[in-house]
Amino acid sequence: MAILYKSDPVRGAQWAALHRERAPDIDFRVWPDSGDSAGVHYLIAWSIAPDFLAQFPNLEVLFCTGAGVDRLGLANLPPGLPVVRMVEPGIVEGMGEFVTMAALSLHRDAYEYARLQARGEWKVLPVRPASATRVGVLGAGVLGRHVLGRLAAFGFDCAAWSRTRPAIADVAGFAGREELQAFLARTDVLVCLLPLTADTRGILSASLFAALPRGASVVNVGRGDHLVDADLLAALDGGHLAEAVIDVMHEEPLPAGHPFWSHPRVHLTPHIASETQIPTAVDALIANVRAHRDGRPMLGLVDRAKGY
Repeated sequence: MAILYKSDPVRGAQWAALHRERAPDIDFRVWPDSGDSAGVHYLIAWSIAPDFLAQFPNLEVLFCTGAGVDRLGLANLPPGLPVVRMVEPGIVEGMGEFVTMAALSLHRDAYEYARLQARGEWKVLPVRPASATRVGVLGAGVLGRHVLGRLAAFGFDCAAWSRTRPAIADVAGFAGREELQAFLARTDVLVCLLPLTADTRGILSASLFAALPRGASVVNVGRGDHLVDADLLAALDGGHLAEAVIDVMHEEPLPAGHPFWSHPRVHLTPHIASETQIPTAVDALIANVRAHRDGRPMLGLVDRAKGY
């Protein structure tokens, strides 16, 4: 029984070293050193080619190195193969830090003050309590719930929207397309933490932006394909949206010459909002492999029909 890691080889060496310390009884291999392919029962990867799995006849579970599984190409996988997304404390805490940073920066006008400084202009903007800023999070999974907890602790007026109604203390819950407009109408800072599916691709578009209050801002930490870039630029240039914090792009690295690079109200980071932390991720993988061998439920098991 072996686990094969297929992702960044530098990080793979770190995974392997920790795995040998913590679970020496489980063979851990790093691609392309896969050894006897018939002995590979578990694969952990970020993305794979459609025909990659054919060489592993005894594969039992496909694990993802990240929280989202859209890069694995679910539609091309064997229908009975369990897929498990990464659920580990490092990803969760990192996302909480990043979104809190973005929300506070928007709330306290940090981006506007940076523009004023660049112009050499001394101007005092109104200081408002956090309770005066309404934050709405699209997606109420593990990451969304943690983010909302962090934001609520600062006093932000928080709401969540998801496929089914979220029940989160001190957070207003909205569900389904029929309640999306009401959710957007009460949102000054919109955070996208949705999984990427056929239903959510392109959701951050002109119609959605128009439903937000004038002067609202957008934070996209989901996937680049959630966002229609041209619609965001039009909403910013037309003055309906104030700022956009973008951590994920359609193409990464973002191509030279893309309008996001130079737009004064688009604030870019290179897909670093949250990253799998290897020490805790190794523990999560080992725990799930042992659970699978014992016939117990695995944490993060994906509903293939839903895509997350």
